[in-house]
Amino acid sequence: MIKNALKNGAISFVIGSLSGLIVNLIIDAVANALGAEDYCSISPSFQALFPTSVMAAYVNVLLYGCISASFAIMTFIYDVERIGFVIQSIIYFLTTSVACLVITMLLWQLQRYPLGLFLTLACYGLTHVIMITMAYKKLRKDVSEINQELLPADTE
Repeated sequence: MIKNALKNGAISFVIGSLSGLIVNLIIDAVANALGAEDYCSISPSFQALFPTSVMAAYVNVLLYGCISASFAIMTFIYDVERIGFVIQSIIYFLTTSVACLVITMLLWQLQRYPLGLFLTLACYGLTHVIMITMAYKKLRKDVSEINQELLPADTE
């Protein structure tokens, strides 16, 4: 179980890093095409933490990968059968929240922008509510199907 979670985390790290890189490149290209000279989609406050903007860009990409990996690794919690779905969902939400929000606050310097922080938290919470609702509906459907298979067939 843990080996599989770590494998999924490594794959997700690569996908998340590449996705972050591509998204940043698209944002930069569009902004520069629209006339913003030397625009960089990395927060100036985040860039200031590093000796060069190139290093900041590399760390930015790696941190996006870390967010993605945390989501993938923590899915193992849903394989733990001794705890119920609600507890699994709470643990998943809390652990991924810590990883995601700490990194996004570092990357985007959200603590400097209260509205941005609020919107990020709201979107993050809403996303999890949607995910948990969909997972719960699937779980109910699966249980219903299992129960149908276990019911004795009518014999006439």
